[in-house]
Amino acid sequence: MNCRILIVEDEPKLREVLCDYFSSKGELPEGAADGTRALERLEEERFDAVLLDIMMPELDGLSVCRAVRRGSGVPIIFLTALSDEEDKLLGYELGADDYVTKPFTMSVLYAKTMALIRRSRGSVLHGDRLEAAGLTLELSAQRVLAGGKEIVLTPKEYALLRCLMEHRNMVMSREQLLVQCWGYDYEGEARAVDTHIKRLREKLGDHAGCIKTVIKSGYKLEE
Repeated sequence: MNCRILIVEDEPKLREVLCDYFSSKGELPEGAADGTRALERLEEERFDAVLLDIMMPELDGLSVCRAVRRGSGVPIIFLTALSDEEDKLLGYELGADDYVTKPFTMSVLYAKTMALIRRSRGSVLHGDRLEAAGLTLELSAQRVLAGGKEIVLTPKEYALLRCLMEHRNMVMSREQLLVQCWGYDYEGEARAVDTHIKRLREKLGDHAGCIKTVIKSGYKLEE
């Protein structure tokens, strides 16, 4: 795919190993030693994904993620030694798309990264617009319009909205949404769906009311 991937890791050896591995797969990785440099590069260039260490001096990964999400939906995967569920939920609330806990297998990290990039790019389809409840998804362009105004979503938020729009007026359980948007190999909690739905509603603003919570069942998008 020749994807450009920014690898933000303050440990030089691990950063080098990650860059070498992605290069061996034909991708175009670039390393950044700290959060400040990462933000500079993200302003200068377009990347297909960001692998982001959480525990970094001065500007940690959570702060970087928060800053990136003010204007970009680039896929973000956290690399972390943290395994506490609350830490992961905080990351999701800030806009992270996935977590990989250290120590991890390179092949698994690579597979997760490429799958996330593929989902974020979407498919080029004929007649590739979805419209419902004042929302428009331009599928091949990955654009989301709410009342004619473009909004920036993360890949997971976009995937959730697309899934709900494709199944409008149908109740989608959390498990169904996890399979559709995270994949069969997802090992996290179903609460991740709730966290992403909350952020999606915040971004939709006045149009958020179309996403209904169905108690003990899941969510649905109503016309």
